Amino acid sequence: MKKRLLSAAFTAAMAAALLAGCGSSAQQSAAGGSTAPASQGAAPSAQGGDGKTIKIGVFGPVTGGSAVYGEGAQNAITMAVEEINSGDSGYKVEIVNNGKIVDDGGDGKQAINAYNSLMKEDPGAIVGSFFSSVTLPVAEQASKDNMLLLATGATNKDVTLKGDSIFRACFIDPYQGKMASQFAKEKGWTKAAVIYAKDDDYSNGLKDAFIENAKADGIEVVYVGECTTKDTDFSSQTSQAVSKGADFLFYPAFLDTVPLLVGAARDAGFDGAIMGGDGWDGTDTAGFEANFENCYFTNHYSSEDTAPAVVNFVTKYTEKYGKDTLNACAALYYDSIYMLVDAAKNGGGTDTASLIKGMTGMTFTGVGGTFTMDANGDPEKSVAISTFEDGEVKWLMTLSPEGTKK
Repeated sequence: MKKRLLSAAFTAAMAAALLAGCGSSAQQSAAGGSTAPASQGAAPSAQGGDGKTIKIGVFGPVTGGSAVYGEGAQNAITMAVEEINSGDSGYKVEIVNNGKIVDDGGDGKQAINAYNSLMKEDPGAIVGSFFSSVTLPVAEQASKDNMLLLATGATNKDVTLKGDSIFRACFIDPYQGKMASQFAKEKGWTKAAVIYAKDDDYSNGLKDAFIENAKADGIEVVYVGECTTKDTDFSSQTSQAVSKGADFLFYPAFLDTVPLLVGAARDAGFDGAIMGGDGWDGTDTAGFEANFENCYFTNHYSSEDTAPAVVNFVTKYTEKYGKDTLNACAALYYDSIYMLVDAAKNGGGTDTASLIKGMTGMTFTGVGGTFTMDANGDPEKSVAISTFEDGEVKWLMTLSPEGTKK
């Protein structure tokens, strides 16, 4: 299923629903006034008030093991709103829920509850979440409601295939897995082991894409091992990677288990390269610093990038909040707020229909680089490759399908 420009039928259906002032979703009810003819004396839409204020609902992981992401996201959107509202873009941003992210707890059911609570406040768009498994059910409901959902770090390819009102600020799993394979090829590694969490969509997506591309890149996958997101002992899987003669280990998982996997691999005698995806961002390497030598991960940006947008973001963020929560999640939520301002400019309004129109096919420059939305609503962008030195994350290179870019 392809993302496409709003069809005449879809546009007409939305307009009819808005003019009728009825429907099952809170969004449709809220937008009713914005499309009424001026001669009827209709009040401005609750979604935008004066037509220059973009009402945005935001949800993300505020509690639980991934709360560091939610903290970074909250800081980033607060900073973005302050900048926009004091700037000269011609638009203002209002984050509903008193400017606060609604917690999804890293759980799909809780995310639906978060989405429903945000819909009660009549937003023009909703931003979130950082995890694919959390975002997928929300994307399905948002599509039914014709609500613009801008996913931040949800890299599962199916997210934007839920409907024409769903977009994202990040690259997708197949692209990230492909880039990991390309990186291994460029480095000359030829025998790969893959260990993945079978109960996690993110891990499965990266695993599948890596394996699919490895053969074309001249890489033999000598071992594929399973684990779960709750596992803490990886000795069996890492021993198998060693016995199969792998020189590269791909572990696409989230940050909480990464030190355990890396430690187990080194204890098993694996001295080859270990690589993960953007879920590694923010990994605590304390006590494992030596183990993380020759480790890498793909990411949405690097704070060491010298691009003006990155330097501006990193400088302001660290001055206000320090470095502890300066992660890719923060950068993606920050870019997402600015993307919606550009969507309002492109679409000519702050109501949902105008924002969807303005987001479709847009070209945007932000912390994550310059990219254009493809037919599915996914950005086509390069990936940053980071490594570790003495446990600290260091930018190694930026990788595009055409090869390395310094």
